[in-house]
Formats: sequence, C-alpha cells, structure tokens
Amino acid sequence: MSVHLATRKIKKEWTDYNEHMNMAYYVLIFDEAWEIILNKFKMGGSNAQITKRSTMVVETRTTYNNEVKENDEVEVILTHFDHDKKRLHLKCEMYEKKTNTLAATLESISLYIDLNKRKVTEFEKDKLKIMDEFINNHRNNFNSENLILSGKLKK
Repeated sequence: MSVHLATRKIKKEWTDYNEHMNMAYYVLIFDEAWEIILNKFKMGGSNAQITKRSTMVVETRTTYNNEVKENDEVEVILTHFDHDKKRLHLKCEMYEKKTNTLAATLESISLYIDLNKRKVTEFEKDKLKIMDEFINNHRNNFNSENLILSGKLKK
C-alpha cells in the first residue's frame, strides 16, 4: 500500500457538460494532496512565506484512466517520491473510492526556488534529512515502475 494523502468528494462545479469531472480539477486535487507532503517536508505555503523558498512544478504527466462524477469520492495516494539536491520527483494515483478504480495519475518534477532571487537553489540539510527519512520509511510502499520523468533527477 502506498502513502494515503487525501480523500475528496467531487463537487458539482468541478464537472463539465460531459457530466464528469473536468480535467483541470484532477490536477487541483493532486496539487492540494501534494501540499500535505510539502508541509511534512517544511516546504509548504506557510514555510515558503517565512523562508522565501518554495517549490515550483516544471513538468507533469497526467493520465485520465476512468471518469469520476459529481458526489463520487476519490482517494489520492503517493506511489513514488524521490529527490536530488534541487528537484522533487513524485507520482500520485487517484482512485474512485467506492469501486477502488484508478481514475487518474500524475507524475511531476518540481524545482526548489529561492523566492528572493527567483532562481533554483539547493535544499537545506534539514529538508534533505526529512525527505530521506520519509523515503526510507516508505520505500517498500513505493513503485518505481512506469515512471516517465525519473531521468530528470541529477543523482
């Protein structure tokens, strides 16, 4: 089992004329779930305001596997996480909760940014330690198969 991040109920305003969730809201749900992990790594919104360092997504790959509709509940799980000195690599999956059917996946690469300079910077040692401990604690839960963006890390 991978790392559970969030459960969300699909709102009417997230659906489109096809009566299923519009593609933009899949990304919104993944992004909000990812913020939970960023907070654990001391890189979420409140830390970014204090430290003036944040992450910015530079590349994503999203698959839409099965539709979800208004009032469906979805669960987002983290199936892979890794990093180098300046980059984060993750993959998440979204499942329709009642049927446990894969609805979507999102894989992304983010850069760590010094907001004062608007330039890429290296992670501080304390953040590297937190991320490495997280990886070590969850390594057996992660799946590195079918990753498209893993070659973007500079290890």
